[in-house]
Amino acid sequence: MSTVTPGFRHLVRMSDDTGLFEHARHATVLRHHGYCTDDVARGLVVASREPHPAHRLTRLSECYLAFLTHAQDRSGAFRNRLAFDRRWSDRPDVGDWWGRAMWGLGTAAARNSAPWIRNEALRAFTLGAEQRSPHPRAMAFAGLGAAEVLRATPDSSVAATLLMNAVETIGAPSENPSWPWPQPQLTYANAALAEVIISAGDLSDDRQLLSVGLRMLTWLCDIQTKNGRLSVVPAAGWRQGAPRSRYDQQPIEVAALADACATAGLATGDPSWQEKVRGAVEWFQGANDAGVPMWDPATGGGYDGLTEQGPNLNQGAESTIALISTMQHARRLA
Repeated sequence: MSTVTPGFRHLVRMSDDTGLFEHARHATVLRHHGYCTDDVARGLVVASREPHPAHRLTRLSECYLAFLTHAQDRSGAFRNRLAFDRRWSDRPDVGDWWGRAMWGLGTAAARNSAPWIRNEALRAFTLGAEQRSPHPRAMAFAGLGAAEVLRATPDSSVAATLLMNAVETIGAPSENPSWPWPQPQLTYANAALAEVIISAGDLSDDRQLLSVGLRMLTWLCDIQTKNGRLSVVPAAGWRQGAPRSRYDQQPIEVAALADACATAGLATGDPSWQEKVRGAVEWFQGANDAGVPMWDPATGGGYDGLTEQGPNLNQGAESTIALISTMQHARRLA
């Protein structure tokens, strides 16, 4: 496996003293699209995962944490979209952005190298945990944050309750062996659902629940592997019994799969999960359906999608963070 990694160069380029810009044209920030809680939370996850961050990365964590606490209201809900003029265009709610904010805050509370960031993130996480979302993915993302808090603070009843509520909202997988999934359609960040169930089973020592999550993830890996390489479900999703499109594959799918397989490896000690993480790393390096690298070595940015014509050369926040997240696993494997 190549040891060349993109680092945080493009994430720094996409950030200012307010937050993280959502979109770019190639590597140039498109400021008129503004910022969103979704991406800022993702940025806080990868920044907080670094055990020995450079000063500028700690500054990013500080900026992203300030953004999230500004987005949060007194009920624990979050706004999502902030325009470049620093005006919110929506009201606080519990959509996916609430879940991702909880994931970012939980990761920062558990892993960030700065004690004050850990403390402030935990305070905001605890407030956010007063809310619940009816949406399975929002709850899954929040559950990932809860799992991070529980690994650092095993007696946290707030995190334990939120994690189990996430499992309940995701629901039980189908008994159909050809589609052992809780919903009839795969959409986006699919592996996050399996990862939450694996984490809940592992952290509660519920072997049956752990087995359910591992079975879901095994199936997801199997159906997204073609000729020995990853070929992930595209942005249009895939419904049970329907034809499956090949493109437009999104980096977020690969990153979610890498995260889930890394969690499965830690929960089971089975080295085969680490091989699946390598498959995700190699997708970015060119072991994909188009046979092309999915990031730009000149900028460190991740390409926005894999199309039939090759990479979408725009390097937005979501794709760049997916790249960074997956390469963090690559460094641990190396």
